[in-house]
Amino acid sequence: MSIPQTGGGQIEDHSQLAEMLSKGCKPKEDWRIGTEHEKFGYCQDSLMPLPYEGDRSIKAVLNGLKTRYNWAPVEEGGNIIGLTKDGANVSLEPGGQLELSGAPLETIHQTCDEVNVHLEEVKSVADEIGVKFIGLGAAPEWTHEQMPLMPKGRYKLMNAYMEKVGTHGTQMMRRTCTVQVNLDFGSEADMVQKLRTSLALQPVATALFANSPFFEGKVNGHKSWRGRIWRSLDDSRTGMLPWVFEDGMGFERWVDWVLDVPMYFVYRDGKYIDALGMSFRDFLKGELPALPGEKPLLSDWADHLTTVFPEARIKQFIEMRGADGGPWRRLCALPAFWVGMMYDQTALDAAWDLCKDWTAEQREALRVAASVDGLQAKVDGINMHDLAREVVAISHAGLKARAKPGAGGMVADETHFLNALHETIETGKTPADELLDHYNGDWNGDLKRIYSDYSY
Repeated sequence: MSIPQTGGGQIEDHSQLAEMLSKGCKPKEDWRIGTEHEKFGYCQDSLMPLPYEGDRSIKAVLNGLKTRYNWAPVEEGGNIIGLTKDGANVSLEPGGQLELSGAPLETIHQTCDEVNVHLEEVKSVADEIGVKFIGLGAAPEWTHEQMPLMPKGRYKLMNAYMEKVGTHGTQMMRRTCTVQVNLDFGSEADMVQKLRTSLALQPVATALFANSPFFEGKVNGHKSWRGRIWRSLDDSRTGMLPWVFEDGMGFERWVDWVLDVPMYFVYRDGKYIDALGMSFRDFLKGELPALPGEKPLLSDWADHLTTVFPEARIKQFIEMRGADGGPWRRLCALPAFWVGMMYDQTALDAAWDLCKDWTAEQREALRVAASVDGLQAKVDGINMHDLAREVVAISHAGLKARAKPGAGGMVADETHFLNALHETIETGKTPADELLDHYNGDWNGDLKRIYSDYSY
Protein backbone atom coordinates (compact mmCIF):
# COMPACT_ATOMS: atom_id res chain seq x y z
CA MET A 1 0.00 0.00 0.00
CA SER A 2 1.13 3.54 -0.73
CA ILE A 3 2.45 5.98 1.83
CA PRO A 4 0.76 9.41 2.25
CA GLN A 5 1.64 11.97 -0.41
CA THR A 6 2.75 15.49 0.40
CA GLY A 7 3.24 18.83 -1.34
CA GLY A 8 1.98 20.22 -4.62
CA GLY A 9 -0.24 23.06 -3.45
CA GLN A 10 -3.97 23.54 -3.82
CA ILE A 11 -5.81 22.41 -6.93
CA GLU A 12 -7.00 25.55 -8.71
CA ASP A 13 -8.26 24.01 -11.94
CA HIS A 14 -9.59 20.61 -13.07
CA SER A 15 -6.90 20.48 -15.78
CA GLN A 16 -4.23 20.00 -13.09
CA LEU A 17 -5.51 16.47 -12.45
CA ALA A 18 -4.62 15.15 -15.90
CA GLU A 19 -1.54 17.37 -16.01
CA MET A 20 -0.19 15.57 -12.94
CA LEU A 21 -0.46 12.25 -14.77
CA SER A 22 1.06 13.64 -17.97
CA LYS A 23 4.16 14.72 -16.05
CA GLY A 24 5.04 11.03 -16.00
CA CYS A 25 5.90 11.16 -19.71
CA LYS A 26 9.65 10.63 -20.13
CA PRO A 27 12.09 10.12 -23.01
CA LYS A 28 12.99 6.46 -23.47
CA GLU A 29 16.49 6.89 -22.07
CA ASP A 30 14.91 7.92 -18.75
CA TRP A 31 12.55 4.94 -18.45
CA ARG A 32 13.09 3.02 -15.25
CA ILE A 33 11.92 -0.17 -13.52
CA GLY A 34 10.35 -0.17 -10.05
CA THR A 35 9.67 -3.60 -8.56
CA GLU A 36 7.47 -4.24 -5.54
CA HIS A 37 6.95 -7.50 -3.71
CA GLU A 38 5.18 -8.64 -0.56
CA LYS A 39 5.72 -11.65 1.69
CA PHE A 40 4.11 -13.15 4.77
CA GLY A 41 6.01 -13.26 8.06
CA TYR A 42 5.38 -15.90 10.70
CA CYS A 43 6.80 -17.24 13.95
CA GLN A 44 9.06 -20.19 13.21
CA ASP A 45 7.95 -22.33 16.14
CA SER A 46 4.17 -21.77 16.09
CA LEU A 47 3.77 -21.13 12.34
CA MET A 48 1.42 -18.29 13.25
CA PRO A 49 1.46 -14.83 11.61
CA LEU A 50 3.53 -12.09 13.18
CA PRO A 51 1.88 -9.62 15.57
CA TYR A 52 2.81 -5.98 15.26
CA GLU A 53 4.56 -5.83 18.65
CA GLY A 54 6.69 -8.23 20.69
CA ASP A 55 10.02 -10.05 20.59
CA ARG A 56 8.98 -11.82 17.38
CA SER A 57 7.02 -9.22 15.50
CA ILE A 58 6.78 -6.89 12.55
CA LYS A 59 8.04 -4.07 14.74
CA ALA A 60 11.10 -6.11 15.74
CA VAL A 61 11.91 -6.82 12.07
CA LEU A 62 11.57 -3.15 11.10
CA ASN A 63 13.69 -2.00 14.01
CA GLY A 64 16.29 -4.64 13.18
CA LEU A 65 16.52 -3.44 9.59
CA LYS A 66 16.72 0.17 10.77
CA THR A 67 19.51 -0.48 13.24
CA ARG A 68 21.60 -2.97 11.31
CA TYR A 69 21.24 -1.64 7.77
CA ASN A 70 20.72 2.09 8.29
CA TRP A 71 17.17 2.37 6.99
CA ALA A 72 15.38 5.56 8.06
CA PRO A 73 12.14 4.94 9.97
CA VAL A 74 8.68 6.06 8.84
CA GLU A 75 6.31 6.56 11.77
CA GLU A 76 2.62 7.14 12.27
CA GLY A 77 1.07 7.80 15.65
CA GLY A 78 4.34 6.91 17.36
CA ASN A 79 4.53 3.51 15.63
CA ILE A 80 7.18 2.52 13.13
CA ILE A 81 5.27 1.55 9.98
CA GLY A 82 7.98 1.63 7.31
CA LEU A 83 11.53 2.38 6.27
CA THR A 84 13.22 4.40 3.52
CA LYS A 85 16.68 4.35 1.94
CA ASP A 86 18.21 5.21 -1.44
CA GLY A 87 14.91 5.71 -3.25
CA ALA A 88 13.37 2.48 -1.93
CA ASN A 89 10.99 1.89 0.94
CA VAL A 90 9.86 -0.98 3.11
CA SER A 91 6.22 -0.79 4.13
CA LEU A 92 3.47 -2.82 5.74
CA GLU A 93 0.37 -4.23 4.13
CA PRO A 94 -2.75 -4.35 6.33
CA GLY A 95 -2.14 -7.85 7.70
CA GLY A 96 1.55 -7.31 8.36
CA GLN A 97 2.79 -8.44 4.96
CA LEU A 98 6.25 -6.91 4.50
CA GLU A 99 6.65 -5.06 1.20
CA LEU A 100 9.72 -3.77 -0.59
CA SER A 101 8.93 -0.93 -2.98
CA GLY A 102 12.13 -0.77 -4.95
CA ALA A 103 13.95 2.27 -6.26
CA PRO A 104 13.53 3.20 -9.95
CA LEU A 105 16.37 1.30 -11.66
CA GLU A 106 17.67 0.99 -15.21
CA THR A 107 17.95 -2.79 -15.66
CA ILE A 108 16.56 -6.08 -14.39
CA HIS A 109 20.11 -6.90 -13.24
CA GLN A 110 19.93 -3.98 -10.82
CA THR A 111 16.40 -4.89 -9.80
CA CYS A 112 17.42 -8.45 -8.97
CA ASP A 113 20.43 -7.24 -7.00
CA GLU A 114 18.10 -5.00 -5.00
CA VAL A 115 15.69 -7.88 -4.33
CA ASN A 116 18.54 -10.17 -3.27
CA VAL A 117 20.06 -7.63 -0.87
CA HIS A 118 16.66 -6.92 0.67
CA LEU A 119 15.78 -10.56 1.24
CA GLU A 120 19.23 -11.27 2.69
CA GLU A 121 18.84 -8.33 5.08
CA VAL A 122 15.38 -9.46 6.15
CA LYS A 123 16.57 -13.04 6.62
CA SER A 124 19.52 -12.00 8.76
CA VAL A 125 17.24 -10.04 11.11
CA ALA A 126 14.44 -12.61 11.09
CA ASP A 127 16.66 -15.63 11.76
CA GLU A 128 17.94 -14.10 15.00
CA ILE A 129 14.45 -13.67 16.45
CA GLY A 130 12.85 -16.91 15.25
CA VAL A 131 10.91 -15.42 12.35
CA LYS A 132 10.50 -16.67 8.77
CA PHE A 133 9.03 -15.20 5.57
CA ILE A 134 7.27 -16.98 2.75
CA GLY A 135 6.24 -15.86 -0.73
CA LEU A 136 2.72 -16.96 -1.68
CA GLY A 137 -0.29 -15.31 -3.30
CA ALA A 138 -2.56 -16.02 -0.32
CA ALA A 139 -2.12 -17.11 3.28
CA PRO A 140 -2.44 -20.91 3.16
CA GLU A 141 -3.95 -21.51 6.59
CA TRP A 142 -4.43 -18.37 8.67
CA THR A 143 -7.90 -17.02 9.33
CA HIS A 144 -8.98 -13.41 9.24
CA GLU A 145 -8.97 -13.26 13.04
CA GLN A 146 -5.40 -14.59 13.21
CA MET A 147 -4.05 -11.84 10.93
CA PRO A 148 -3.49 -8.64 12.93
CA LEU A 149 -4.44 -5.29 11.41
CA MET A 150 -1.41 -3.01 11.31
CA PRO A 151 -1.59 0.33 13.21
CA LYS A 152 -2.13 2.58 10.20
CA GLY A 153 -5.08 4.94 10.02
CA ARG A 154 -5.61 4.20 6.33
CA TYR A 155 -6.11 0.52 7.03
CA LYS A 156 -8.54 1.05 9.88
CA LEU A 157 -10.79 3.05 7.56
CA MET A 158 -10.41 0.67 4.64
CA ASN A 159 -11.13 -2.37 6.80
CA ALA A 160 -14.55 -1.04 7.81
CA TYR A 161 -15.41 0.01 4.25
CA MET A 162 -14.30 -3.24 2.62
CA GLU A 163 -16.75 -5.18 4.75
CA LYS A 164 -19.62 -3.22 3.16
CA VAL A 165 -18.79 -3.12 -0.56
CA GLY A 166 -17.68 -6.66 -1.45
CA THR A 167 -17.33 -10.19 -0.18
CA HIS A 168 -13.54 -10.54 -0.33
CA GLY A 169 -12.13 -7.09 0.49
CA THR A 170 -10.80 -7.89 3.94
CA GLN A 171 -9.26 -11.11 2.58
CA MET A 172 -7.32 -9.00 0.08
CA MET A 173 -6.11 -6.65 2.78
CA ARG A 174 -4.87 -9.16 5.31
CA ARG A 175 -4.27 -12.42 3.48
CA THR A 176 -2.82 -11.81 0.00
CA CYS A 177 0.60 -10.93 -1.41
CA THR A 178 1.68 -9.78 -4.85
CA VAL A 179 4.72 -8.95 -6.92
CA GLN A 180 4.35 -6.08 -9.37
CA VAL A 181 6.41 -3.81 -11.55
CA ASN A 182 6.02 -0.10 -12.25
CA LEU A 183 7.01 1.08 -15.73
CA ASP A 184 7.26 4.41 -17.54
CA PHE A 185 5.68 5.76 -20.71
CA GLY A 186 6.94 8.27 -23.26
CA SER A 187 3.73 10.03 -24.27
CA GLU A 188 -0.03 9.87 -23.86
CA ALA A 189 -0.29 7.60 -26.91
CA ASP A 190 2.45 5.35 -25.53
CA MET A 191 0.64 5.19 -22.19
CA VAL A 192 -2.60 4.16 -23.90
CA GLN A 193 -0.94 1.38 -25.91
CA LYS A 194 0.90 0.07 -22.86
CA LEU A 195 -2.17 0.25 -20.63
CA ARG A 196 -4.41 -1.52 -23.14
CA THR A 197 -1.84 -4.23 -23.79
CA SER A 198 -1.05 -4.79 -20.13
CA LEU A 199 -4.72 -4.90 -19.11
CA ALA A 200 -5.57 -7.40 -21.84
CA LEU A 201 -2.56 -9.62 -21.08
CA GLN A 202 -2.67 -9.32 -17.29
CA PRO A 203 -4.46 -12.72 -17.10
CA VAL A 204 -1.35 -14.27 -18.66
CA ALA A 205 0.69 -12.97 -15.72
CA THR A 206 -1.99 -14.25 -13.32
CA ALA A 207 -1.73 -17.70 -14.91
CA LEU A 208 2.08 -17.87 -15.10
CA PHE A 209 2.57 -16.65 -11.53
CA ALA A 210 -0.43 -18.44 -9.98
CA ASN A 211 0.68 -19.42 -6.50
CA SER A 212 -2.28 -19.58 -4.13
CA PRO A 213 -4.17 -22.90 -4.39
CA PHE A 214 -4.72 -23.11 -0.61
CA PHE A 215 -6.82 -21.00 1.74
CA GLU A 216 -7.79 -21.59 5.37
CA GLY A 217 -6.04 -24.93 5.32
CA LYS A 218 -7.82 -26.37 2.29
CA VAL A 219 -7.44 -26.72 -1.46
CA ASN A 220 -9.61 -23.86 -2.74
CA GLY A 221 -10.28 -24.92 -6.35
CA HIS A 222 -8.31 -22.02 -7.85
CA LYS A 223 -4.72 -21.80 -9.02
CA SER A 224 -4.74 -18.14 -7.93
CA TRP A 225 -7.04 -17.55 -4.99
CA ARG A 226 -5.60 -14.05 -4.88
CA GLY A 227 -7.00 -13.52 -8.38
CA ARG A 228 -10.35 -14.83 -7.17
CA ILE A 229 -10.36 -12.40 -4.25
CA TRP A 230 -9.81 -9.40 -6.52
CA ARG A 231 -12.89 -10.36 -8.56
CA SER A 232 -15.23 -9.83 -5.59
CA LEU A 233 -13.75 -6.87 -3.80
CA ASP A 234 -15.20 -3.51 -4.89
CA ASP A 235 -16.47 -3.21 -8.46
CA SER A 236 -16.21 0.58 -8.37
CA ARG A 237 -12.40 0.51 -8.25
CA THR A 238 -11.23 -2.88 -9.64
CA GLY A 239 -11.36 -4.92 -12.82
CA MET A 240 -10.33 -4.91 -16.48
CA LEU A 241 -11.71 -1.41 -17.31
CA PRO A 242 -13.39 -2.04 -20.70
CA TRP A 243 -13.66 1.71 -21.35
CA VAL A 244 -9.86 1.92 -21.65
CA PHE A 245 -10.23 0.20 -25.04
CA GLU A 246 -12.74 2.74 -26.36
CA ASP A 247 -11.99 5.76 -28.54
CA GLY A 248 -10.94 8.84 -26.60
CA MET A 249 -8.83 7.05 -24.01
CA GLY A 250 -6.16 9.26 -22.47
CA PHE A 251 -5.17 10.98 -19.25
CA GLU A 252 -8.46 12.92 -19.08
CA ARG A 253 -10.51 9.74 -19.40
CA TRP A 254 -8.55 8.16 -16.54
CA VAL A 255 -9.19 11.25 -14.42
CA ASP A 256 -12.93 11.05 -15.12
CA TRP A 257 -13.03 7.46 -13.92
CA VAL A 258 -10.98 8.06 -10.77
CA LEU A 259 -13.12 11.07 -9.86
CA ASP A 260 -16.14 8.77 -9.75
CA VAL A 261 -14.44 6.22 -7.48
CA PRO A 262 -15.65 6.80 -3.89
CA MET A 263 -13.03 8.24 -1.56
CA TYR A 264 -11.47 6.53 1.44
CA PHE A 265 -9.77 9.34 3.35
CA VAL A 266 -8.05 12.72 3.43
CA TYR A 267 -4.64 12.96 5.10
CA ARG A 268 -4.06 16.01 7.28
CA ASP A 269 -1.44 16.75 9.95
CA GLY A 270 -0.36 13.14 10.25
CA LYS A 271 -3.89 11.79 10.57
CA TYR A 272 -6.38 10.08 8.27
CA ILE A 273 -9.77 11.78 8.13
CA ASP A 274 -12.71 9.55 7.29
CA ALA A 275 -14.09 10.39 3.82
CA LEU A 276 -15.48 6.92 3.11
CA GLY A 277 -17.82 6.89 0.12
CA MET A 278 -17.54 10.64 -0.43
CA SER A 279 -16.89 12.26 -3.81
CA PHE A 280 -13.65 13.86 -4.99
CA ARG A 281 -15.80 15.92 -7.37
CA ASP A 282 -17.47 17.45 -4.30
CA PHE A 283 -14.03 17.99 -2.78
CA LEU A 284 -13.03 20.02 -5.87
CA LYS A 285 -16.02 22.29 -5.25
CA GLY A 286 -15.22 22.68 -1.54
CA GLU A 287 -18.23 20.59 -0.61
CA LEU A 288 -16.64 17.51 0.92
CA PRO A 289 -18.63 16.65 4.08
CA ALA A 290 -15.45 15.57 5.87
CA LEU A 291 -13.77 18.98 5.28
CA PRO A 292 -16.53 21.52 4.54
CA GLY A 293 -15.32 24.58 2.69
CA GLU A 294 -11.84 23.16 2.06
CA LYS A 295 -10.55 22.37 -1.43
CA PRO A 296 -8.09 19.56 -2.19
CA LEU A 297 -4.34 19.71 -2.54
CA LEU A 298 -2.48 17.97 -5.33
CA SER A 299 -1.27 15.55 -2.65
CA ASP A 300 -4.93 14.65 -1.96
CA TRP A 301 -5.36 13.78 -5.62
CA ALA A 302 -2.15 11.72 -5.53
CA ASP A 303 -3.52 9.88 -2.49
CA HIS A 304 -6.87 9.25 -4.18
CA LEU A 305 -5.09 7.80 -7.23
CA THR A 306 -3.68 5.10 -4.93
CA THR A 307 -7.17 3.94 -3.91
CA VAL A 308 -8.13 2.50 -7.30
CA PHE A 309 -7.10 -1.13 -7.84
CA PRO A 310 -7.64 -2.29 -11.44
CA GLU A 311 -5.48 -5.02 -12.95
CA ALA A 312 -3.17 -2.30 -14.31
CA ARG A 313 -3.09 1.20 -12.84
CA ILE A 314 -1.96 4.64 -14.02
CA LYS A 315 -0.22 7.14 -11.82
CA GLN A 316 2.86 8.84 -13.25
CA PHE A 317 3.78 5.34 -14.40
CA ILE A 318 1.91 2.09 -15.07
CA GLU A 319 1.62 -0.59 -12.38
CA MET A 320 1.22 -4.24 -13.42
CA ARG A 321 -0.93 -5.78 -10.69
CA GLY A 322 -2.06 -9.27 -11.76
CA ALA A 323 0.57 -11.62 -10.29
CA ASP A 324 0.69 -13.62 -7.07
CA GLY A 325 3.62 -13.24 -4.71
CA GLY A 326 6.04 -16.10 -5.05
CA PRO A 327 9.41 -17.75 -4.63
CA TRP A 328 12.65 -15.80 -4.72
CA ARG A 329 13.61 -16.37 -8.39
CA ARG A 330 10.19 -15.35 -9.68
CA LEU A 331 10.48 -11.95 -8.07
CA CYS A 332 12.90 -11.05 -10.87
CA ALA A 333 10.94 -12.89 -13.57
CA LEU A 334 7.88 -10.65 -13.18
CA PRO A 335 9.63 -7.36 -14.05
CA ALA A 336 11.53 -9.14 -16.83
CA PHE A 337 8.24 -10.40 -18.27
CA TRP A 338 6.74 -6.91 -18.53
CA VAL A 339 9.89 -4.94 -19.37
CA GLY A 340 10.53 -7.21 -22.35
CA MET A 341 7.07 -6.41 -23.70
CA MET A 342 6.74 -2.76 -22.72
CA TYR A 343 10.20 -1.26 -23.29
CA ASP A 344 10.85 -2.43 -26.86
CA GLN A 345 8.45 -1.03 -29.47
CA THR A 346 8.60 -4.06 -31.75
CA ALA A 347 7.73 -6.31 -28.82
CA LEU A 348 4.96 -3.98 -27.64
CA ASP A 349 3.41 -3.92 -31.10
CA ALA A 350 3.58 -7.71 -31.31
CA ALA A 351 1.98 -8.09 -27.88
CA TRP A 352 -0.82 -5.68 -28.79
CA ASP A 353 -1.41 -7.57 -32.06
CA LEU A 354 -2.09 -10.71 -30.01
CA CYS A 355 -4.94 -9.16 -28.05
CA LYS A 356 -6.23 -6.11 -29.90
CA ASP A 357 -9.24 -7.90 -31.38
CA TRP A 358 -10.49 -9.44 -28.13
CA THR A 359 -13.84 -8.29 -26.84
CA ALA A 360 -14.42 -6.97 -23.33
CA GLU A 361 -16.22 -10.23 -22.57
CA GLN A 362 -13.22 -12.29 -23.67
CA ARG A 363 -10.81 -10.22 -21.61
CA GLU A 364 -12.96 -10.65 -18.52
CA ALA A 365 -13.44 -14.37 -19.18
CA LEU A 366 -9.66 -14.79 -19.44
CA ARG A 367 -9.26 -13.00 -16.11
CA VAL A 368 -11.68 -15.42 -14.47
CA ALA A 369 -10.28 -18.52 -16.14
CA ALA A 370 -6.68 -17.59 -15.27
CA SER A 371 -7.48 -17.44 -11.57
CA VAL A 372 -9.31 -20.77 -11.68
CA ASP A 373 -7.29 -22.87 -14.10
CA GLY A 374 -3.95 -21.10 -14.55
CA LEU A 375 -2.18 -22.27 -17.69
CA GLN A 376 -4.96 -24.78 -18.33
CA ALA A 377 -7.47 -21.97 -18.95
CA LYS A 378 -9.37 -21.92 -22.24
CA VAL A 379 -11.69 -19.15 -23.47
CA ASP A 380 -13.38 -19.00 -26.91
CA GLY A 381 -10.62 -20.98 -28.55
CA ILE A 382 -7.86 -19.04 -26.74
CA ASN A 383 -5.59 -21.57 -25.05
CA MET A 384 -3.78 -19.93 -22.13
CA HIS A 385 -0.75 -22.20 -22.37
CA ASP A 386 -0.28 -21.38 -26.05
CA LEU A 387 -0.93 -17.70 -25.43
CA ALA A 388 1.59 -17.62 -22.58
CA ARG A 389 4.17 -19.28 -24.81
CA GLU A 390 3.73 -16.53 -27.41
CA VAL A 391 3.80 -13.74 -24.86
CA VAL A 392 6.94 -15.01 -23.11
CA ALA A 393 8.63 -15.37 -26.52
CA ILE A 394 7.75 -11.74 -27.31
CA SER A 395 9.11 -10.65 -23.94
CA HIS A 396 12.30 -12.64 -24.52
CA ALA A 397 12.81 -10.95 -27.90
CA GLY A 398 12.21 -7.54 -26.32
CA LEU A 399 14.81 -8.14 -23.61
CA LYS A 400 17.27 -9.36 -26.20
CA ALA A 401 16.69 -6.23 -28.28
CA ARG A 402 17.23 -4.05 -25.18
CA ALA A 403 20.66 -5.68 -24.85
CA LYS A 404 21.25 -4.46 -21.31
CA PRO A 405 24.35 -6.25 -19.99
CA GLY A 406 24.98 -7.15 -16.37
CA ALA A 407 27.73 -5.65 -14.24
CA GLY A 408 31.11 -6.05 -15.87
CA GLY A 409 29.49 -7.33 -19.05
CA MET A 410 29.55 -10.89 -17.72
CA VAL A 411 25.94 -11.38 -18.84
CA ALA A 412 25.00 -10.12 -22.30
CA ASP A 413 21.36 -9.23 -21.65
CA GLU A 414 18.39 -9.71 -19.33
CA THR A 415 16.80 -12.74 -21.01
CA HIS A 416 17.96 -15.25 -18.37
CA PHE A 417 15.57 -13.67 -15.87
CA LEU A 418 12.78 -15.34 -17.84
CA ASN A 419 14.20 -18.84 -17.22
CA ALA A 420 11.61 -19.63 -14.56
CA LEU A 421 8.84 -18.79 -17.03
CA HIS A 422 10.41 -20.82 -19.82
CA GLU A 423 10.40 -23.79 -17.43
CA THR A 424 6.73 -23.20 -16.65
CA ILE A 425 5.91 -23.08 -20.36
CA GLU A 426 7.89 -26.26 -20.99
CA THR A 427 6.36 -28.27 -18.13
CA GLY A 428 2.92 -26.67 -18.11
CA LYS A 429 3.20 -26.36 -14.34
CA THR A 430 2.80 -23.07 -12.50
CA PRO A 431 3.91 -22.64 -8.87
CA ALA A 432 0.34 -23.53 -7.86
CA ASP A 433 0.54 -26.79 -9.80
CA GLU A 434 3.84 -27.64 -8.11
CA LEU A 435 2.34 -26.93 -4.68
CA LEU A 436 -0.65 -29.16 -5.42
CA ASP A 437 1.67 -31.93 -6.63
CA HIS A 438 3.53 -31.77 -3.31
CA TYR A 439 0.31 -31.62 -1.29
CA ASN A 440 -1.13 -34.67 -3.05
CA GLY A 441 2.24 -36.43 -3.15
CA ASP A 442 5.16 -36.29 -0.75
CA TRP A 443 3.37 -33.99 1.74
CA ASN A 444 0.55 -36.54 2.13
CA GLY A 445 -1.96 -33.73 2.61
CA ASP A 446 0.09 -32.05 5.35
CA LEU A 447 -0.11 -28.37 4.39
CA LYS A 448 2.30 -27.35 7.15
CA ARG A 449 5.09 -28.71 4.97
CA ILE A 450 4.72 -25.57 2.88
CA TYR A 451 6.55 -23.53 5.53
CA SER A 452 9.68 -25.65 5.73
CA ASP A 453 9.84 -26.26 1.97
CA TYR A 454 8.98 -22.82 0.61
CA SER A 455 10.11 -20.12 3.06
CA TYR A 456 12.85 -17.72 1.99
